[in-house]
Amino acid sequence: MKITIEHHNPEWKKHFHKIRAELAALTEPMRPEIEHIGSTSVEGLAAKPIIDILVGVREDDDLNRIPPALMSHGYIYFEKYNADMPYRRFFVKLKTSPEQLSFPVHIKPEDPVPAALNEQPPRLAHIHVLPLHSEHWIRHIAFRDYLRAHPRVTAAYQQLKEALGNREWKDSMEYNEAKDPFIKKEERNAVNWYLQLHNKPGA
Repeated sequence: MKITIEHHNPEWKKHFHKIRAELAALTEPMRPEIEHIGSTSVEGLAAKPIIDILVGVREDDDLNRIPPALMSHGYIYFEKYNADMPYRRFFVKLKTSPEQLSFPVHIKPEDPVPAALNEQPPRLAHIHVLPLHSEHWIRHIAFRDYLRAHPRVTAAYQQLKEALGNREWKDSMEYNEAKDPFIKKEERNAVNWYLQLHNKPGA
């Protein structure tokens, strides 16, 4: 399969704010922080046209309070990924309702992922729920802010995306693995930069 990489689109920010408002209403009792992350959050950077959203919860127990709230409004919960990332809850928001596409809203550990969900067009957003106090929250925020502040790194990332976008892939996971060495390296740089910038321990 080919991975669709699009030039930066100002509509992505509008989509984020609309979804953010919906998520804030659904999770109001937990008072999470909600941030736009990933390539669609970096002005000028090409990206897959899927909005990545980070939801930060204040208590670890909130991780298991989130799924019922989101599934009740059509967010698809990938429980099957919890074993590999127990600190995260992952959801997909579609461009249309799961019922119209005959998709379940709960992908359990024993369930296969519907093949059509691995195609990009149905997906509007990926929702990543993490504890606010975790290193994973800082990693995502730091990488976003680092790209925004370092045009040369952003340009290198853009070149990599364009090169990979011209190749055929078994699935999106294989594409992500090809980006992984670059991302891991720059994430380490980003976290160090972020911690120093904000005078946080660990720098």
